[in-house]
Amino acid sequence: MKPIFYMTFTTAAKYIGAGLATIGVVGAGAGIGIVFAALLNAYSRNPAKEPRLFQLAIFGFALCEAMGLLSIMMAFLILYSN
Repeated sequence: MKPIFYMTFTTAAKYIGAGLATIGVVGAGAGIGIVFAALLNAYSRNPAKEPRLFQLAIFGFALCEAMGLLSIMMAFLILYSN
């Protein structure tokens, strides 16, 4: 049987690690904002390229969102692993 200090220390470390892992969500939110700001800027400069620009913006959005989801998944793995 493990001492109580060890159990509380590892629980605290798990919570700290999960909190640090969710910092990636902030980067994903900032990346999504930058992607759509660039879309509006590019669309205002060249409206004829709107379909291609929108495709690239959705692709950039998907990549940013995937990084945010991966960071949340990592936090859950840290929290609920043995």
